[in-house]
Amino acid sequence: MASSRKLGLAASLLIASAAAQQPGAYTPEVHPTLISEECTTSGGCVKVNTSVVLDANYRWLHNVGGYDNCAPQSFNSTICPDVETCAKNCALEGVDYASYGIKAEGDTLTLNLFKTEGNVTSMSSPRVYLLANDTAYDMFQLLNREITFDVDISKGGCGVNGALYLSEMSATGGASDLNTAGAAYGTGYCDAQCPKQKFVNGKANLNNTYGACCNEMDLWEANNAATAYTPHPCSISGPYQCSDLECGAGDNRYGGVCDEDGCDFNPYRNGAKDYYGPGKTVDTTKKFTVVTQFLTSDNTTTGTLSEIRRVYVQDGKVIQNSNTNVTGLAVVNAMDDEYCTNTKEVFAATDDFKKKGGMKQMGDALGRGMVLVFSIWDDAGGGMLWLDSTTGEGPGSERGPCSLTSGNATAIMEQFPDAAVTFSNVKTGDIGSTFGKSE
Repeated sequence: MASSRKLGLAASLLIASAAAQQPGAYTPEVHPTLISEECTTSGGCVKVNTSVVLDANYRWLHNVGGYDNCAPQSFNSTICPDVETCAKNCALEGVDYASYGIKAEGDTLTLNLFKTEGNVTSMSSPRVYLLANDTAYDMFQLLNREITFDVDISKGGCGVNGALYLSEMSATGGASDLNTAGAAYGTGYCDAQCPKQKFVNGKANLNNTYGACCNEMDLWEANNAATAYTPHPCSISGPYQCSDLECGAGDNRYGGVCDEDGCDFNPYRNGAKDYYGPGKTVDTTKKFTVVTQFLTSDNTTTGTLSEIRRVYVQDGKVIQNSNTNVTGLAVVNAMDDEYCTNTKEVFAATDDFKKKGGMKQMGDALGRGMVLVFSIWDDAGGGMLWLDSTTGEGPGSERGPCSLTSGNATAIMEQFPDAAVTFSNVKTGDIGSTFGKSE
């Protein structure tokens, strides 16, 4: 494994909890292979034998040796009277990946929004992580480096989000003697929204009291109508168990430990309405390459993150990111602290990005190492309007061309029953080493 991608076992063991899940015995867990590549400017690209694992929250959690759900909605108080007993009594089961709408072959991963069992179609919205081996996530350190992937989002219409992002999870998923499932079963998820899950840092979240917070770098949130990349810094490092106000819920959105809004670069929102979409400069009716570069102040892998750049490649042509075209914003096509401060001012938004440490804090997480996450989902609560439609009024309110009702889950199922995203050709490496130049 190259130096930019590490296991980080020592750091992960420090947060291992006293209680967590164990593997089930009914369905073998077989991780689908997803080849990635590590590149250098001097030596080219080398294939890495990575694979993917489904998130633990999507799995059957049942009593050991039986078939009773440990937490069908809330925790079963007989099986889980306390966190230690819950850890001993409950098991996470292996899964049939195809049944979740997940298909991996070679360097290509397809995620389907819906799954069909018999004649019944339901929401699947799978989320998977890249594994370095069968027990640890692949940890990406990307300061003064770039990450590149191909994407086909042609089947992801309005209201759908085919996402690829980085989360500062533990390399082992918080594995311990009592959490023998660990990364092999997709445990340990966290992000900047501090989600409340069945297990947080390995402990059963019995009263739904705690959230799982960590730094998050959204490399790619998109459908075929709109896209954005967004860093979400947090004032903490690594997976963090939040409680009460520090989780940032409700009226305390900007009082928590993470920047839930983030600083986004959305071409449509920034005034380039003809740049991204079907038949546009970046044509979403066909596959293209997405490049994200993390530049540092001294051009080293230990420097301070100073700028995040975006480049596309389609049909052999390198396409520079769109320029901003909004009154009051400087004309730029990349993101730095100044861009983030200016957009918050012009768009009349709370600047929680700066409050939570801005580029430096995001860069610190990228330096420590983050897990690569692939997902596809709909937004039942917000209709994905924040990504592809209109929210509020004034500058920055138009995020994309989609209607205000396009994110309705029933409508998505009717209009896009085959909604899917395909990621392929994931590469990381030196700046300029992962993608071809224009002919």
